[in-house]
Amino acid sequence: MLQLLSCVPRTLGTAVAGLRAAAPSLLLLQPAFRPSARPFGLLSVHTGSVQLPGLLRPRGPCGCGGLHTEGDKAFVEFLSDEIKEEKKIQKYKSLPKMSGGWELEVNGTEAKLMRKVAGEKITVTFNINNSIPPPYDGGEEPSEGQKVEEQEPELTSIPNFVVEVVKDGSDKALMLDCHYPEDEIGQEEEDQSDIFSIKEVSFQSTSDSDWKDTNYTLNTDSLDWALYDHLMDFLADRGVDNTFADELVELSTALEHQEYITFLEDLKGFVKSQ
Repeated sequence: MLQLLSCVPRTLGTAVAGLRAAAPSLLLLQPAFRPSARPFGLLSVHTGSVQLPGLLRPRGPCGCGGLHTEGDKAFVEFLSDEIKEEKKIQKYKSLPKMSGGWELEVNGTEAKLMRKVAGEKITVTFNINNSIPPPYDGGEEPSEGQKVEEQEPELTSIPNFVVEVVKDGSDKALMLDCHYPEDEIGQEEEDQSDIFSIKEVSFQSTSDSDWKDTNYTLNTDSLDWALYDHLMDFLADRGVDNTFADELVELSTALEHQEYITFLEDLKGFVKSQ
């Protein structure tokens, strides 16, 4: 059921493996720990003047006084190769369309899908931040001779999403907080069970942009199964069904990959400009 969950692999080139694991440590490296021809902190005194260590002198013709270390140069080259690899495996040059007449609005990492049905406005909101779950470990050992790229897990963005239903002329919005069950991620189900679930339901004022904790919120963990089924049917009648959930994952994965490439480009420009 979740065939579309594995849409955009983030395969790294042989020279650029493990950026996300390596990038934080690279950023935390201090110049004092990098090899230097001259021990850091030793000063050469010449006739009353002080010769600063090479690391502290302005590098190149810019004279900006900023750090231009060999580590920064290697980091920029690494990022350049990584960006090329990510663009090479990028599945969508533009974001995929959702079926069902949904209009897409993107603001940074947050996206909204909107449609109107018979006097109702349905809005689905999700955010790609922290939306990639740990890779599913099926316990299978890689076969002998299997390529490294084939062993790398495919990264898929699986965000929580909130469905907001507002009837024309009403000052209340029915809010349904939906999640993808973790135990189904990366697994294929033979039956036609729902691939997402409703975690919480609440009425909120249409004038409020945030979910208020002072309004009653119904947690579905202890909800009567018949009421829960009616809520799921309510969503399906408004276009939020398994097909929608599959397409949402594909859209979110494409958006996350797009933002990841932009992040790498911004990081490269930041390191290079210092």
